Amino acid sequence: MKQPRTGRNLHSSLNLAAGACIALTLTACGSAAAPPPSAQAAPQTTPIVAAPSADLTDAMSAWLAAPDKEFNPGPEGKAILAQIYPEAATTALWLDTKFHPTKAADDTLAVFKDAEAEGLEPEDYRAAELAVLKKNLEAGSPPVARDAAAFDASMSLSLIRYLRHFHRGRVSPKDNGFLLTLPADEHDYAAMVRDAAHNGRVKEVIAAITPPLVQYRALRSVLPKYRALALTEGTTFPRLGPAPKKPIKPGEPGLGLDILRTRLIALGDLPATAAPIPDPPVYQGDLVDGVKHFQYRHGYEPDGVLGTTTWTAMSVPISWRVHQVELAMERMRWLPHLGERPFVAVNVPMFRLWGWDSVPESGAPNFEMGVIVGKALNTRTPVFMEEMEYLIFQPYWNVPKSILQKEVLPILRKNPGYLDREDMEIVDGQGDDARVVPLSDDSLDRLAEGKLRVRQRPGAKNALGQVKFMFPNDENVYLHSTPAQSLFGRARRDFSHGCVRVEDPVKLAEWALKDQPEWTREKIMAAMEGKPSQRVNLTKPIRVVIYYVTATLIPTDNTLHFADDIYKHDVQLDQALHARRR
Repeated sequence: MKQPRTGRNLHSSLNLAAGACIALTLTACGSAAAPPPSAQAAPQTTPIVAAPSADLTDAMSAWLAAPDKEFNPGPEGKAILAQIYPEAATTALWLDTKFHPTKAADDTLAVFKDAEAEGLEPEDYRAAELAVLKKNLEAGSPPVARDAAAFDASMSLSLIRYLRHFHRGRVSPKDNGFLLTLPADEHDYAAMVRDAAHNGRVKEVIAAITPPLVQYRALRSVLPKYRALALTEGTTFPRLGPAPKKPIKPGEPGLGLDILRTRLIALGDLPATAAPIPDPPVYQGDLVDGVKHFQYRHGYEPDGVLGTTTWTAMSVPISWRVHQVELAMERMRWLPHLGERPFVAVNVPMFRLWGWDSVPESGAPNFEMGVIVGKALNTRTPVFMEEMEYLIFQPYWNVPKSILQKEVLPILRKNPGYLDREDMEIVDGQGDDARVVPLSDDSLDRLAEGKLRVRQRPGAKNALGQVKFMFPNDENVYLHSTPAQSLFGRARRDFSHGCVRVEDPVKLAEWALKDQPEWTREKIMAAMEGKPSQRVNLTKPIRVVIYYVTATLIPTDNTLHFADDIYKHDVQLDQALHARRR
């Protein structure tokens, strides 16, 4: 393990050159005159005045330009530091008149030390090194002024970095395969740092920017248990051996069942009072129920069969399960405050949709249902946030260009009867009233050139089913019903070409139109069966977030669920977080 550096070495590592000494006013040091009255306004602080060779702003600029870029809070860091430490009457924030760290400094260091509780990493905030420098300052008689200045500046920089990481995440979603555009961050971090330091409001400042979603708080609550299990894995929390050569079915003998029972009890899938494994060992009773519960929580068919897939999932190191929770919390920080408007959330790898009438940050959803998402290999459902504006009953399906070029055109050139069989047509122009064009060699060539398009008429074969829920976006993705209802019986449901198919479109339409009382359930069902296509505008837009986390507490059962990383987004985010340290 890397050892903490001493206070003197820390001062060197911060790249504060010897000629850029910053002296803090202190009678014992005799280094400067008494501070002006205006600098004495804040309690528990000591004015900093510049030595002839440099001032504090120059020292901060040198710091930001140093090779230690991990401490750089961003391109606007220099400006923020100038706001924290203005050139006139610059004031120490974290030191008392004896150069000793204040109670606010102690509270902030405790936050840095406990950063793992929020899924963050203490080393990002120099928790260990600042703790060493704090002890050195407290032990010094008198403390070294340069080390005191380094401590004060380091505390401010680390707190800014923590606040940003805590509120907005450590990496950009757009740089990691997500189409989320974060709104402008209007927080005055300099003022927040001064408030935390001057007024001793460290906890209050942090609480004010806590990610608001109840899911974030729920994930945070399970971290201690899983971290404790990770520390004991291989000892009191034993590891499973190799997967059985053939699946073990209920009622059959099996090896390693005692270890399996221990793990399931520790994970909460099996009560501690569960029946012990008989001798000779047989896979039966409570243990089967525990396996089924584990399978349910991990998105597998709860058939109770101990096959390779289930055994492999049970063998995943708990340290990685901890990291899945941390990655989910990181993505939760990307989401803005959602307010008190109606809200729909789709978690792609768990194939679930939830809807809230208002205040989605707290409480269980008003409804939920299964969804089908894009295929993992080449038609992934993107992750983004948009506004649902209207519904279309009995919609046309406008075949996307990618599907037209890769799938439909090659079939049409070999089998002209494909259009009639699939109830499709070639059209010229946009909109439902576009002119129908007969199939010919010329129209096929124009299709290939992108001058014509193919659509599927409303009806029983239509890929969109009987209704689609529109939130205009560049990816041409929306929610819609489907004639393939049997697919909802499967545990893994990545079958679509990118759009999201919903399990209960009538319920979703009822909810979306709930403030239009004329749209009763009967009228909705009639519109889904009727002709022609019908557009219904919402009176107010509904926020739709399509997101991706492989660890979450399902609101309806308050149980931690994990999902397979079907698009490898966890791998990508994990690599991005590690790349920050290179």
